[in-house]
Amino acid sequence: MTSRFGVSGETVRRDFLSLEREGLLQRVYGGATSAAPGDREPSFAERQVRHLVRKRAIARLAATLVGPTDTLILDVGTSVAELARHLPPGYHGRVLTNSLLVASILAERPGVDVLVAGGRVRPGDLACSGPGANEFFANHFCDKAFLGSGGIHPEIGLTDYYVDEIACRQLMIDHAPQRFVLADGSKLGQVAVARVCGLDRLTAVVTDSEADPLQLAALVRQGLVVHRAPPPAAARSVD
Repeated sequence: MTSRFGVSGETVRRDFLSLEREGLLQRVYGGATSAAPGDREPSFAERQVRHLVRKRAIARLAATLVGPTDTLILDVGTSVAELARHLPPGYHGRVLTNSLLVASILAERPGVDVLVAGGRVRPGDLACSGPGANEFFANHFCDKAFLGSGGIHPEIGLTDYYVDEIACRQLMIDHAPQRFVLADGSKLGQVAVARVCGLDRLTAVVTDSEADPLQLAALVRQGLVVHRAPPPAAARSVD
């Protein structure tokens, strides 16, 4: 490439780094590949079963971060729904959510107070968004927020596919002193359609044992704490 375009290797490396920071490519050994964001997320039915064992391991680990009387924000997404299913038996706090799926999981749970944001309902995930949901989270505060994601990238930060839901998630982040992203390894290094926030607005990412060590190292270099769940077999053995 250097001889073809008449530039130095240092110039190529510098340009590659700049383009990677903008999310336009991803550097790999010997060159680079496209990192253009996908324009859509797989269907809910597909995501519900994809990496399910790993998502349950993430949920178990995330549940250890929950205090017995915490007020929680639980976002939309399949990993967050698994957390709702795995909240500790001794948890008797309040849950704020824009996910009708999360609300239905917790509705019959004794001692858990569930408050649901209104708004337009997206099929599949049963996510509520719009002015009603935004107003709800603008007027509520919590101890910890557990967030879903379309992708989490070391330079670009947290991104998602549903532009109409971005403002709601940003309000969740604004009103939570601790903010955890639940993301299986396939989400790391990925860039979805719209940016939610930079990594500096997040407390930690909770991911699985199959996450790429290079992607984890890149997140840690940016100052993000990483909680990595044990392998699923090990996680099941302590149930």
